[in-house]
Amino acid sequence: MRKLIPALTAILLLGTRLSAQDWTVPDDRKGRLSTFAFDDETRKTGQKLYTANCKSCHGIPGEDNWLRLVPPPGDPASEKFQKNSDGEMFYKVVTGRGQMPSFRTVLSANEIWALISYLRSYNQGYVQQVMQLITSSAYPDAEIRIALAWNSADSTVDISATAVSEKSSVAVTDAEMQLMVQRRFGHLAVDEPRNTDSRGFVRFRMPAGLPGDTAGNVLVMARFTDEETFGSAGKDTILRAGMPSFNESLVAPRAMWNTARKAPVWIILTYLGGVLIAWGFIMLVLLKLRDIFIIGENSTLNNK
Repeated sequence: MRKLIPALTAILLLGTRLSAQDWTVPDDRKGRLSTFAFDDETRKTGQKLYTANCKSCHGIPGEDNWLRLVPPPGDPASEKFQKNSDGEMFYKVVTGRGQMPSFRTVLSANEIWALISYLRSYNQGYVQQVMQLITSSAYPDAEIRIALAWNSADSTVDISATAVSEKSSVAVTDAEMQLMVQRRFGHLAVDEPRNTDSRGFVRFRMPAGLPGDTAGNVLVMARFTDEETFGSAGKDTILRAGMPSFNESLVAPRAMWNTARKAPVWIILTYLGGVLIAWGFIMLVLLKLRDIFIIGENSTLNNK
């Protein structure tokens, strides 16, 4: 037993040390670049995404108030963090590690790049390099172009993928694609992944009753599942493929999490009931303590 305890301690320390080692990114992912230039608009979008998904662990950039975890999240404004290439940042957000989750199905590629755009605003010496064309190792020197078409008659979305170069234009065949729609807290996969046919086409069926905005519009995202081959090639577009929905405002009369004047009646009654029960219990305890005190006083007088 005496020998077992030191051995277990050594194993735990070794595991902690290994988990805290530098995060190694594959060489073929380090050089990945955004397909668009970072600007004030992308930085504003990235700031919102950072606040919603990253701030709870990484803290406010530049404040060194990140959550003390193992491995440590670190401060995004720190020199160590900023030494990562754009591709390394993208890879780490997509894959996750330890207590950091993967954001592969939470954020689209463009949203991750917007997030990186915001993080780079804390690096005064940063100079962005932009990948002008969405290319693929399967189609060298060609730009991958994706188009989406909505068929309201049968509630399907047709996707076409084409590799266009100066010399030719060919269909992207037998490539697995995934269709997703943006939801409030991530992305919802539509149907199962499907492969493009000999014409570069693939069809997905939209689920019935999918809620959209007030006009029924939804943001639809087409992506290749094979990132190693196609990188960030994809297409985001708005289609009128959902059901019109009218979400109640949080400041509407009797809305959830509103002020006391407008809060739902059942919440007010539940809250008041809980307060009355709590104070009733407190008063009961005080009365019992008073009775005990009186009994003690009477017992003292009788003994005298």
